Amino acid sequence: MASQDTNPIDATPISPVRSNERRNSLEKHLQHRPDPQDLKNRHILLDTTTAPALQARALELERQRATDNLRKGLNARPEREDLIQRNILPASNAAPALQEKQRELEHHMRADSLEKGLQSRPDPEELVKKGILEADENPLKDA
Repeated sequence: MASQDTNPIDATPISPVRSNERRNSLEKHLQHRPDPQDLKNRHILLDTTTAPALQARALELERQRATDNLRKGLNARPEREDLIQRNILPASNAAPALQEKQRELEHHMRADSLEKGLQSRPDPEELVKKGILEADENPLKDA
């Protein structure tokens, strides 16, 4: 019994028309490829004059230098309490998403307290009777 090959290999040659299309497509892509400086600006090519054998080590040293600078900056930053005293950070321990609402609430509470204090303040005549104001200091007499 002869076994039949169910997956025959296509041995037909590539037509010259397809070959020309490929060549034209390749030429078109080569004409529009980015220049080396553009690739360096986009960090695709390394912008270095270092020998290729040393480029990996140079990149590692640059990363280590950046890490050291970041660590130095983090160690030099001021403490949270100092930032709160300088009004850079809020004194709140609330979540950042709630801090604006907390500020609004505090503002309204202060406004309500001030309004309540103004409504319950004594009349100028009463202050004159208690000796807090002089009789000629009555602010309502001039009005």
